[in-house]
Amino acid sequence: MEVINILVIDDEEGIRESIKRALRNFKMSLSYIESDYSFTIDTAESAEEGIEMMKVRRYDILLLDNQLPGMHGVDLLKMMHESQSDILTIMITAFASIETAVSATKNGAYDFLTKPFTPQELKDAILKASKHFILTNSAKKFEEEKKKIRFQFISILSHELKSPIAAISNYLKLMEKRIAGNDIEAYDEFIKRSQIRIKDMEKLIFDLLDLTRIESGEKKRELLPVRVDSVIYESLANFSEEIQKKNLTVEKNIAEAEMQADKTEIEIIVNNFISNAIKYNIDNGKITIYLTTDGGVVKFSVGDTGIGIEEKDIGRLFKEFSRIKNEKTMNISGSGIGLSTVKKIISMYGGSVNVESEPGKGSIFSVILNK
Repeated sequence: MEVINILVIDDEEGIRESIKRALRNFKMSLSYIESDYSFTIDTAESAEEGIEMMKVRRYDILLLDNQLPGMHGVDLLKMMHESQSDILTIMITAFASIETAVSATKNGAYDFLTKPFTPQELKDAILKASKHFILTNSAKKFEEEKKKIRFQFISILSHELKSPIAAISNYLKLMEKRIAGNDIEAYDEFIKRSQIRIKDMEKLIFDLLDLTRIESGEKKRELLPVRVDSVIYESLANFSEEIQKKNLTVEKNIAEAEMQADKTEIEIIVNNFISNAIKYNIDNGKITIYLTTDGGVVKFSVGDTGIGIEEKDIGRLFKEFSRIKNEKTMNISGSGIGLSTVKKIISMYGGSVNVESEPGKGSIFSVILNK
């Protein structure tokens, strides 16, 4: 149970005690907040005493009388306002007037209670202020979390881009110094490695664009009849060079399957699975692709005979910027966000994804999409 701390500043002992009695067992539950709330009540008989108490404890709501001995309530409110205190203040006074209300409002008063007030009127005022406090506090926490996520995102992105940029820079410096002489062909390997690094950065940037467009909702979805089998054949054609380089055999069991979808989203799913089946496969290995349609769903799977995944690592596959790093994957490039984007797209179709894998024997990624 969460606690909201209340400070009551009033020079009348009867008022202070009656407020404590009314709120002693008062609890609050909101349908849109998981936690329940109770209240702690501290009291002070002067503004000066209240100031000292606020120095040693954080209060969320202040019930403040205006006519106090010494410093008046409005003066205390003005001082708190100038110090940008975020405590919610409810003015309690028997001398309510337009002038007092205007002055208190200008200096940050949230609400008013006019003496004499009933226990229910007090509880209503506390409930109103508490709701405002909870929502404001939740918004602040959300903003702080956004900042943390943004910082984490930028840090990871910087890290992922720093390595290929440094490598390309080093290759260019070696070429600039003519380290291998003046024959341009002597630098073919440097050029080839630089191109690979550039492709890695392009992949990262495109994956990021896919992810941000989907999460932001800025990408306009065009839901049209899409032949999933055609998308698979197009993807295989695009990856034909990579497949040939590793001398991979592609076993296809692809039925005609049409569904209402955004073609770009289906391409992202298919391209990611086929790309991973190539990258993490062994030379002379095999890729197995199945596509079937059954009632209102499309079932698609891609298997490989590659390095496989430890069971403990499978749960991390679909998290953003998560890559399985070990001695077998250290030289395999990847953005770490492709599969997280795939999972988000699959959820948009009310679908599911499953991974079966065994280290040293390969993996099978299976997807079910609702038509």
